[in-house]
Amino acid sequence: MISFYLLWTLCYFVLLRWLAEKWPRKSQKTGFDQGLLAVALLIPLRNEAENLAKLFQEIQKIDYPAIEILLIDDRSEDGSFSVLKEKAKQDDRIKVLQNPGVGKKSALEFGVENARAELILCSDADCRFPEDWVGKMVSPFSDPTIQMVCGPVISAGQNTFFQRFQQIEWASILLITQYFFASKKPLMCSGANLTYRRSAFFAVKGYDQNRQYLSGDDEFLLKKISAAFGAKSCVYLPFFDSTVLTQPQLDFAHLVNQRVRWAGKWKAHRDWVHAFSALGSFLIQGIWLASILLLGLGAFGILVFLTVWVGKIVAEKSALGSVLKALGLRLSFADFVKSGLLHPFYVLTVAVGALRGKFEWKGRFN
Repeated sequence: MISFYLLWTLCYFVLLRWLAEKWPRKSQKTGFDQGLLAVALLIPLRNEAENLAKLFQEIQKIDYPAIEILLIDDRSEDGSFSVLKEKAKQDDRIKVLQNPGVGKKSALEFGVENARAELILCSDADCRFPEDWVGKMVSPFSDPTIQMVCGPVISAGQNTFFQRFQQIEWASILLITQYFFASKKPLMCSGANLTYRRSAFFAVKGYDQNRQYLSGDDEFLLKKISAAFGAKSCVYLPFFDSTVLTQPQLDFAHLVNQRVRWAGKWKAHRDWVHAFSALGSFLIQGIWLASILLLGLGAFGILVFLTVWVGKIVAEKSALGSVLKALGLRLSFADFVKSGLLHPFYVLTVAVGALRGKFEWKGRFN
């Protein structure tokens, strides 16, 4: 057991560093004339009254010359639709729609149908956008073979350890996302930061065959477009100036509920790579937790136990810290120590929740 854990820790360190080395350090330069391609920004929303003031502030920052903005209310129950219609009068780029169906996928499909532009850019009502975000997400489409462009999303806020814990976890998600895109096997993306061709959306029949799932608009569409047009048609922009900030979850229960919603889709993908990556992450954390058995092997076992966990935390600080640094974020070593100790328990809690398959989202239950 001692030899296994020493080798395991070494392999874990090497693997994380190898993945981190694949993260680009500099943004691409395109020289693309942004005025050539029109884009429609789609933001579906439900019960977002508390975020609407900030949303319109973010919209006002967008100076892309050829943009239409469609805000699609998904049957809000907090007065969001009335607020949207009033605020939209201040900006003639904005069109407010009300989803005739139910659910985020239905809202997005309705938005795509009503968009005039060929390029569809998607985000969420609680997000913050970097300067020239639209231009960065549109620029790869100067290549006619590109059908979808995805960008990083990470939670905002570093005031509490819980907020910083979420950023560290996001960094691990982004690291895996970048690896699979670079390997031409796109695995996942975030609906808060992706762009695709309207024609590609219709070519793959949108969310046909997966409308029954409450979430997953992003990953299902990524898999369908990648399968129809080839993996090279989908690109990822892992750069600071392409990164969207989202609101952190308020507490542990909300975070677990969100991650259960995300993880619960793995069975629906019918893809061994997706299933292996989901189940593999749970297995890895189980191995870390099982290292407690080393404590029963005497003084040397205790020393190895401490060495193993120090190695784990150092590996995560080195790899995930470099991703966060590339995105303009810095966290202390103490944050990685606490996160490294908490993360295995958190992941297994999500695993149990994903197997049960029960979660709540925007007042709706799966």
